[in-house]
Amino acid sequence: MGKGSNVQKAQAARERNQKKLGKSPEERAAASAKAKADAAAYICPICKQTFMISVNLNVLYTHVMIKHPGTDPTSCFPQLCDFDPNDPKGLKAAAKKKEEAAQLAAKKKKALKKAGADLNLLDAGLSAGKKKGKKR
Repeated sequence: MGKGSNVQKAQAARERNQKKLGKSPEERAAASAKAKADAAAYICPICKQTFMISVNLNVLYTHVMIKHPGTDPTSCFPQLCDFDPNDPKGLKAAAKKKEEAAQLAAKKKKALKKAGADLNLLDAGLSAGKKKGKKR
């Protein structure tokens, strides 16, 4: 069997050369617009300083405290409404939420256990199982 006709080889060569050229003008414009939007994702309304989209909330909080002392951080950046400077990564809040969920689950389990004397499998949401059919 052959390796393909000259037409197929020419088409493959055109595709390889097209890949070497890179992006089209439309793709370049779209990438540029996205980069500009990402670069100015957060803008301080007081001093108009821009921050990248990947910036840490701790950086935004530090900016407000250093550049604009006495200003409410949420007036500059609404994203800081739930931010705790003593817990910048949110580990304490996550641990507290997890503990509350565990306590709630324990309460539910205790309530089910208390009412468990008159609870059967169908009330608990379990099925009775498959019924055996008659074999012929």
